[in-house]
Amino acid sequence: MAHAPAQPTAVNAFDGAGAAPAAQTTYPVIVVGAGFAGIGAAIRLRQAGINFLLLEKGNEIGGVWRDNSYPGCGCDVPSALYSYSFAPNPRWSQFFAQQGEIKDYTRRTAEQFGVMDRVRLQHELLEARWVDAQKLWRLHTSAGVYWAQFVVMASGPMHVPVLPHIKGLDTFTGVHFHSARWDHGYDLRGKRVAVIGSGASAIQFVPHIAPLVQRLTLFQRTAPWVLPKFDPPISARWHHHGPAQAHCHHRGRPRTPGQLQPPSPSRATNHGVEQRLL
Repeated sequence: MAHAPAQPTAVNAFDGAGAAPAAQTTYPVIVVGAGFAGIGAAIRLRQAGINFLLLEKGNEIGGVWRDNSYPGCGCDVPSALYSYSFAPNPRWSQFFAQQGEIKDYTRRTAEQFGVMDRVRLQHELLEARWVDAQKLWRLHTSAGVYWAQFVVMASGPMHVPVLPHIKGLDTFTGVHFHSARWDHGYDLRGKRVAVIGSGASAIQFVPHIAPLVQRLTLFQRTAPWVLPKFDPPISARWHHHGPAQAHCHHRGRPRTPGQLQPPSPSRATNHGVEQRLL
């Protein structure tokens, strides 16, 4: 699929500090952030025939699925639902897709819909200022100044690690890192490990590292309720037959292709699914 490259429009614009106008370039729309939302917005803009640019501060697209790679990292939404409506993926390998698979899907979709030529990597947005005299947004980035009539903010709130303020952390002599910046070069086997927090990330990686470490201590403010994860692999047979069957039946009830049946609530209750994360 071939597309013409983005053609910026030349305009005269002030630099926002009262300087004389100079020749600048502007785009009707600039999208900030090349994660799941930013790529989706870019594709829809391209389909609508609207000229745009997509700014990304990282060295590749992917957003949260680029930055997080801790053991067990994956989606807590079923894979079939965590997909673009215009680009369903019938080849998910399991009910809840893992980080690498989602990242690959994001990249593949961006390439399929021809928006990679509009992406500018290593362009971190430092300031966005509305210049009323020009009725334009002035975007100061780490790689220069851009102008836009409209700005779509798709930077996402989960890509910057939040470190706790713990007394003595600055003098701690052991190894420490945030789960969003996982140190894959450090071997946890046989180590005494402390995990601070029991949110979505900890619920995913703690079961993976617990069998490896000598001792694991989890510090938490409030214990969350957790359930056994219904995460079966999706077989090649399902890939082959699921999308092609317009009418599927399960115990006499019609159901749509790709719809998996959840476990029986009564069976789940019998197996004691109300478990506390200790």
